[in-house]
Amino acid sequence: MAQFKRKADHDAAPAKKDKSASTDRSAKRPRKSNSAADQNAPAPSSPAKTPEDAQVSLLKNEERSFPRGGASVLTPLEHKQIQIKANQDVLFEHSGQNRSGADGLSDEGSEAGEEGAPRAGKKRRSKKSKKAPLDEPEEKRIRVEGLSYKRIVRGTMVLAQVSEITSRDLVLSLPNNLSGFVSLTAISSKLTARIEKLVDEQEASGAEQSDGEDFEDIDLKELFYVGQYLRAYVTSTGDDTSKGKKRIELSIDPKLVNQGITKSNLTVHGMVQASVISNEDHGLVMDMSLEGPDLKGFLSKSELGRNIKHSKVQEGAVFLCMVSGLNTDGRIVKLSADHEKVGNLKKTNYVTDASAIDVFIPGTAVDMLITDSTPTTVTGKIMGLLDATADNVHSGAAETGQDLSDKYSPGSKIKARVVYTFPDADPKKVGVSLLEHVLSLSPRMSGKSREKKSAVDMVPISSTVEEAKVISVEPMGGLYLDLGFKGVLGYAHISRLTDGRIERLSEDSGAYKIGSKHRARILSYNDMDGLFQVSLEQKVLDQVFLRVEDIPIGKVVKGKVQKLIIDKKGAPAVLVELAEGITGIVPEMHLADVHLQHPERKFREGVTVTARVLSTDPEQRRIRLTLKKSLVNSEAEPWTDYSTISEGATGPGTLVDIKARGALVQFFGDVKAWLPVAEMSEAYIDDATRHFQKGQVVNVRVVSIEREEGRMLVSCKDPDSVGAERESSFKSLNPGDIVQGTVIEKSAESATVDLGHGVKGVLRLGHLTDGSEKKDRHTMARIRVGGPLEDVVLIEKHYKSRTVTLSNKPSLRKDAQARRLITDFEAVREGEIVHGFVRGITPDKVFVEFGARVVGLLYKSQLPVEMVEIPDFGLRKDQSIAARVTHIDASQERFWLSMTAPDAKQLRISSGSAEATVNAIDKDIKSTADLAFGVSTTARIRSVKNTQLNVQLAENVMGRISAAELFDSWDEIRDKKHPLQQFSMNEIITVKVLGMHDARNHRFLPITHRTGKVPTFELTAKTKTDLASEADLLTLDKIALGSSFLAIVNNIGESFVWVNISANIRGRIELLDLSDDLSLLANVEENFPVGSALKVRVKAVDVGTGKLDLTAASNPSAKSLTLANLKVGMVLPARVTKVNESSIVVHVNDNIAGPVYLPQLADDYDNAKPSNYRPGDVVRVCVIEVDIPNKKVGLSTRPSKVLSSSLVVKDPEITDRSQLHINQVVRGFVMHVADNGLFVRLGPHVDAYVRIAEISDAFIKDWKVGFHVDQLVEGKIIANNPNAKNVQMSLKKSLLEKDYIPPLSFDDVKVGQIVKAKVRKVEDFGVFIVVDNSNNVSGLCHASEMADGRVDNVKELYKEGDAVKARVLAINPEKHRVNFGLKYVYINQAADEDMEDASSVSAVEEIVEDDDMRSVKSAESDEEFGVHEDVDMDGEATRTETSIMPGLSAPGFDWTGATLAFDDSKAASDSGSDDETSKKKKKHKKATIKEDLTGDLDAQGPQSVADYERLLLGQPNSAKLWVRYMVFQRELNEIEKARQIARRALATMNPREEKERLDVWTALLHLENDFSNDDIVGEVFKEACQFNDAREMHERMIKIYISSAKPARADSIYQAMIKNKSFTPDPQLWLSYAAFLMSTIQPPSQARARALLPRATQSVPESQHRYLTSKFAALEFKLPNGDSERGRTIFEGLVSAWPNKGDIWDMYLALEISHGGENNVRDLFERMTKGKLKKRRGETLFKKWRGWEETVGNAKGAERVTALERAWVERREGEGEE
Repeated sequence: MAQFKRKADHDAAPAKKDKSASTDRSAKRPRKSNSAADQNAPAPSSPAKTPEDAQVSLLKNEERSFPRGGASVLTPLEHKQIQIKANQDVLFEHSGQNRSGADGLSDEGSEAGEEGAPRAGKKRRSKKSKKAPLDEPEEKRIRVEGLSYKRIVRGTMVLAQVSEITSRDLVLSLPNNLSGFVSLTAISSKLTARIEKLVDEQEASGAEQSDGEDFEDIDLKELFYVGQYLRAYVTSTGDDTSKGKKRIELSIDPKLVNQGITKSNLTVHGMVQASVISNEDHGLVMDMSLEGPDLKGFLSKSELGRNIKHSKVQEGAVFLCMVSGLNTDGRIVKLSADHEKVGNLKKTNYVTDASAIDVFIPGTAVDMLITDSTPTTVTGKIMGLLDATADNVHSGAAETGQDLSDKYSPGSKIKARVVYTFPDADPKKVGVSLLEHVLSLSPRMSGKSREKKSAVDMVPISSTVEEAKVISVEPMGGLYLDLGFKGVLGYAHISRLTDGRIERLSEDSGAYKIGSKHRARILSYNDMDGLFQVSLEQKVLDQVFLRVEDIPIGKVVKGKVQKLIIDKKGAPAVLVELAEGITGIVPEMHLADVHLQHPERKFREGVTVTARVLSTDPEQRRIRLTLKKSLVNSEAEPWTDYSTISEGATGPGTLVDIKARGALVQFFGDVKAWLPVAEMSEAYIDDATRHFQKGQVVNVRVVSIEREEGRMLVSCKDPDSVGAERESSFKSLNPGDIVQGTVIEKSAESATVDLGHGVKGVLRLGHLTDGSEKKDRHTMARIRVGGPLEDVVLIEKHYKSRTVTLSNKPSLRKDAQARRLITDFEAVREGEIVHGFVRGITPDKVFVEFGARVVGLLYKSQLPVEMVEIPDFGLRKDQSIAARVTHIDASQERFWLSMTAPDAKQLRISSGSAEATVNAIDKDIKSTADLAFGVSTTARIRSVKNTQLNVQLAENVMGRISAAELFDSWDEIRDKKHPLQQFSMNEIITVKVLGMHDARNHRFLPITHRTGKVPTFELTAKTKTDLASEADLLTLDKIALGSSFLAIVNNIGESFVWVNISANIRGRIELLDLSDDLSLLANVEENFPVGSALKVRVKAVDVGTGKLDLTAASNPSAKSLTLANLKVGMVLPARVTKVNESSIVVHVNDNIAGPVYLPQLADDYDNAKPSNYRPGDVVRVCVIEVDIPNKKVGLSTRPSKVLSSSLVVKDPEITDRSQLHINQVVRGFVMHVADNGLFVRLGPHVDAYVRIAEISDAFIKDWKVGFHVDQLVEGKIIANNPNAKNVQMSLKKSLLEKDYIPPLSFDDVKVGQIVKAKVRKVEDFGVFIVVDNSNNVSGLCHASEMADGRVDNVKELYKEGDAVKARVLAINPEKHRVNFGLKYVYINQAADEDMEDASSVSAVEEIVEDDDMRSVKSAESDEEFGVHEDVDMDGEATRTETSIMPGLSAPGFDWTGATLAFDDSKAASDSGSDDETSKKKKKHKKATIKEDLTGDLDAQGPQSVADYERLLLGQPNSAKLWVRYMVFQRELNEIEKARQIARRALATMNPREEKERLDVWTALLHLENDFSNDDIVGEVFKEACQFNDAREMHERMIKIYISSAKPARADSIYQAMIKNKSFTPDPQLWLSYAAFLMSTIQPPSQARARALLPRATQSVPESQHRYLTSKFAALEFKLPNGDSERGRTIFEGLVSAWPNKGDIWDMYLALEISHGGENNVRDLFERMTKGKLKKRRGETLFKKWRGWEETVGNAKGAERVTALERAWVERREGEGEE
């Protein structure tokens, strides 16, 4: 207040000022009352900055020397400020607003305004008070703020870019990585009116309108485009409850976004947003929603820009426009929406003059005066009256990394564009952008200057950048990264850097310092900022999918069941989580291949499932999945797009809608197909709903497809079921053929005829005769099923169903036999009498059908008079008709018929008449008479076809140029497949006249044959052709053998391709002569389409018959080859004609055909499968043998023969037995299975014989069952006698396998030998057993040799199939008998030895008290520092590691039972009590067990149920034995029996044997966990806790879950334990749980683990808090997912709280030595030695330090330690300590 007081005193006595004071320019400004100013002075919290400060801070380096002559002492900036203030008074008066006092320009009161204005000139501070500088008001520095969810409020206006267009709304990119949504009704009033009109129309028509239905007539993609700049108004910032985050609702309605702009302050180059009212011829009438209904905008179509077509602009569309001017009366505002012009700020496209600050709204380009700049932000003034700021992103600092304080100096001016407002700011301010693409209102492009493209095209969303380099760091914000492309930057928020939490970042240190490189994942892209949002989190990097768009349709994915829901229809559905934030739904139809009665049992929460993606909807974020195994496991490529599907392809689909006549099949995505009922099965199906059900998966084959229309027809019929003969037979049939067949089915209206090879025809009732319907029915009655039907006419082929339509009409048969039946339009001749049948009848005409669906029109006026008055003209469908052709329209392919007699003959135009041309292209052509042969003229192309150009010589004269007459050479053709694509419509070309073209018969005619009203001239465009006369035309007699031509494919036949080499010469090419590359012949239509060009050579010419044979292959054709000139080694093309199980038959030419047998099909016999071939396939064959006398040829398709001899051959070709040698392993195919053995084909003339004895090592009674003809076998050559008929081979594994163990024979058996065997048969007197791996060595074990005692019932002890171990007691070689004994005493000795070994190997672990626990308890008794001076730090580290997870290291359970193989003495001692009586009992029990010989196991262990039962009699309390018994049953898949054994063990064992019973309970839990559901496991676990130590049981259950990969279940056990107050006081529980969370569970949950420590301190006794805390800190060091820095922080807290506790220091040091850095260890040693140490403690510590320095190889460090130790000793001696 002192300053204000001085100011008042200064102004109160102006008369006392001297003259020099009066020259001060600031004193000359008029002032109002200072007393009022004092009353309205601003609060000290926002002091105004003085002019002196402004001068020093802004222009310190620009001060000038004081000039002579008494010039002004003001700086240029002060002059500017004074001028600005004068302008502000005027502007604010116009705007009608008061200025706030915060910027020194307040108008709330004259005194306040005066007081807020800074005084010019220098003014001394008063020396009376030292606090004067603090009291003086200073100018408040403008705070630079970017947009955020917290700062953005309703009423904020922003400049935005359209980033996505959906059917419901627009998604706009806002500055600072924000996005908003514009709904349909928030665009413009005009569009809202259109929507309301649509709704009213739908409601009026009674149509049901659902909430989610889109407006079909309004497509936002036609109103806006991605990248378009718009101004938006924030209407709401509420929460999006569906996604759990804020959602910014926007409006682009001009009513809201143009607020503040009025007609009076509308300025040129200002930006307004306007909506289209109407689309006029010259432009658009626009609504700006400004004051006055008469004020409109006009947007000329020349000002729309390149992206917008004027004709397609719809009413309601919105554009951000620049005001370019007003008309003279001020009622029309001229606008420009061409952002290329508007964004060019080099021109004056920015506001230079304004009458109010309201015009400076987002989108407006301004000239900004910089007032302040920091390294990352810029602050300035717009026209000196409005504050503007540019944040880190939009100032360009983040992009360039340049220090902006050097680039933008205060006082300079720059161009900027307003991007957002702060409606709540006082004083008003706006945010501006200095980014190039925002200034130019263009999309941001990145990359090199000549290769600039969108950043998203360079780095796609969801992609991973392997090395993203940090270029800038915001300590509390995040990182800016260079993504590897020029101008492509990314921003990673601090919360997106790691899975953990980072408090602060540093530019110079740490993992994220400048220059460091990281792996990053692209999350999104903001068009306004030009920045990618990236994440460095490992969980994001590992996540398979980030968006719905990333999931390809048809992909097999894995997920976890989230929950089971009920959909809107009440049907169950399953939600499956595919990734974080991405969930798919499985509808009921796709839960399984069969209907599930109880889906909740199968799909439990958390269960992992494998699914396949059916469809995705990124707009709605919906994913449909299927769990049907038939779809998920299908190896067929999913059909996701019609463009990728070809006819004949096969794949699975789901029936989604079934009707009687067919079904709708759904595939993947939007691909659907129709399955007709006729194509559902080879058998007849009347109603599809009776045989198929909704949701059924069917394998279908594509019959036909229309990709553009999205229609497809499929079939369930197996094309291989009838073979290729049916297809070949169907293709050979043509309309007009006379065929015969057998009637296989008959109804009242039709008969079905089998034409052979599976081709069926339909003969309708009306096609039986030419007579009446009564005669037709009489004829139908005479037809018998199974009877022949001869001489019927094929009138139509149905390609989809592969059936034909037949007719028995005599009139049609007669025409067909005479080749006069009309089967195509070209066969129709004017004036001829034709025969057909009625297809349809209308009131004014009759449709008459002929063959191949050719239809003629018979009008009512052309019918006889007597027929006109009769209903339907006396005709019926399929009735025979004879009529005369009266007129033909070739262009429309229509013709008219008449049944009346002609009254006059038609006149024909004579060939000699000429017609005058109309608007001829060549003005020299006056009439058609000028178009003589060879005349050169010009023509205009009317249309481009595949094989010809249709041209126009004049408006009334047409021409045609064959594709063969267009090119002089092969090199002129750019696209060989589509040569005519290089021509375009309306192109003028030079041509020569060749002759006339007969459009009716498609043939060439001489120039003299000019017939018809509109003649068509045959032309040529060849320039090298010399045409002096018609004799110069190319004819067959001028063509020589071997000559070459350029040919154009005209038609593709079954065996030939027809080509034109000129307009009048046509030839044919055999398919095998089309190319040297036979793979191209697999699809002739695709590789050689009609109209394609070929280079051909004349192969044969026959002038007499007019035939010309050509070839396009460079190799000589195989057609002329015969057996006589066939050579071995020739590689020829051939066509497969027949496929058998053992061979394929190929056809080389008419002279050569032969089989290719299995050994010659492939170099690897595993691939020798005839089924891989289909009739009609073209293959390469190699001639391997020629037998002219027998007219046989040997052929091979081995790749080593037909491709390259260097290829790898697994099974070499064997042509002679001399190639074979003894012990050679070869493979071959079974040729014959005889009674005496097998015959195997090894080569064309080499067979091997396998005797029965050589088939197998074991005896096989019915060996023939295992072999069949053509089976691949492997054997070894055992004999190759040239005199023998065949090579001998053996299939025995003993000869083929290296590790083969020969079976035991009778001669190998010795008395006393112990063998493994199986019980073959059980009798009352004993059991017959057969020795394992023997040649059927078997014998009897009598009942007396089974046990030491009497066996009363053998069948109760053994059953057939039991595995036993027996001793050979006696052998009778003469009778070939063996006697066995099963007494356990027979095999006791070996068992004793092995049992000792087993006992020494595995023993049960003991629970030992944690050493650390003991050390902590002892440490509590003494607070002196030297108590633990003998602690071994290395040992300490070891002990802490072993005590991390005591709950998991408890005595465990091995499911195999191996860990339970301990001796009974140890088991007894572990479970016994301390009293003497108990000890004596255990000693007695121990002695008893040793004397009981049946209590020991043999070397191999028990092998049968009987063995276990016998052993358990001696050891009923042995957990080891019971558990192995359970394992034995589990391996036999007898789960229930294993469960019963466990229950039996618990009931049998002594209750005092707690440890033994605990192991059995553990085994039972293992069993239930593997084979039961969670409910049963929970019940058994609960029961086990009741009968055992609950803590021990919980720990074992955790270990079971972890070993079975169920960490979530283990987590739930831990959760239950920490809620049990009896468990929680033990610190080991908390440490075990923390270690589990940080290392075992996936993904690791460090946050949960660390949250356990505060909870643990509430439960653990206070005396153990220090121990607990230190152990938690140790986990951070030791575990891979721990944070060592966090551990150090905890230890620092501990040593600070207990500085004299040596155990803490020792543990801290041990951990640093094991897991820290050398500097940390050295620092810790120094800290420990600086404290007050006892002598022994100090010596130990220095010794440890010196030893460590020597260990790390630091000799100087060791010397330094020695010096420090010496100094410490001297200091102690000086202080007199002992």
